[in-house]
Amino acid sequence: MRELFEIAQAENPMEAARRGARPILRRRFYETASAVEVPQGYAVQLDGKPVHTPARRVLMAPSAAIAQELAAEWNAQTEVIDPAKMPLTRLANAIIDGVADTPQVVAAEVEKYLASDMLFYRAGTPNGLVERQAKHWDPILQWACDKLGAKFVLSEGIIHVSQSDAALSAARAGIPGDPWRLGAIHVITTLSGSALIALAVASGDLSADAAWQAAHVDEDWNMEQWGRDEMATQRRDSRFAEYQAAVAVLRA
Repeated sequence: MRELFEIAQAENPMEAARRGARPILRRRFYETASAVEVPQGYAVQLDGKPVHTPARRVLMAPSAAIAQELAAEWNAQTEVIDPAKMPLTRLANAIIDGVADTPQVVAAEVEKYLASDMLFYRAGTPNGLVERQAKHWDPILQWACDKLGAKFVLSEGIIHVSQSDAALSAARAGIPGDPWRLGAIHVITTLSGSALIALAVASGDLSADAAWQAAHVDEDWNMEQWGRDEMATQRRDSRFAEYQAAVAVLRA
C-alpha cells in the first residue's frame, strides 16, 4: 500500500497528461475491508490485516464513523485499487503521516489565509456579482463577528487590506489543535481560498452545500457569462471529492 499511494501522490497530473500516461494501478488483492476497534482507535483492515500509510503507520481513525467510511472506499474498489478514487484515504494518510507530527505548521498555513481571506475582496461591478458575493459571503463574516469575535475590513478589488491584530487573533483561536479536524480544515481552506469558510463549516454553523456555493461565487458567475469549460468542470468535480472527504471528517 505504501508504494501504491506514493506513486499516486508523486505523479504530476500535468506531466502525466502530456505523456498520455497513467499510474500503474495495483489489482485488488483482498476480499473485504472492515473497520475494527483497536486500543488506539479504529483501524482499517483488509481481510483482517492492517492497512499502512505511505510512512508505514497503521491506517486508523479516531471514530468508528470515519473508519467505516475509509473501509467503504476500499470496498468500492473493483478490479484495481485507484487512489484517485479514494479521497478520504488520501486525506487520512496526510493527517496520520503529516499533520499529526507538525500541527503548528499546518495551523500556520490556515492562519495565512485569514490575513487575506477571499471573503474580504469584493467586486465593484457588475451589480449581479456584487449582490451574489454579499448574499453568500456576508453571513459568514457576520458569523465570524458573532461567534469568533473577529470583525474584518472589506476591500473592493484586489488591493490588499490589512486586518487588525485583534480580529486575526480572535479568528486564529478558532483553529483546532486536533490533527483530524485541523487536517480537514486545511483541505477546505485551500480548496475554497477561505479559512473563514472552513472554520464556519467546522463549527457546524455553515452547511457543506452553502460553503461550496460560497467558495465558487466568482467561478459560477463567470461560467454563467461565458459558458462552462469541460476541463474546469472536471477539475472542479475532482476537488469536490476532496472537499466531501474533509467534510466527512468534520461531521464524524
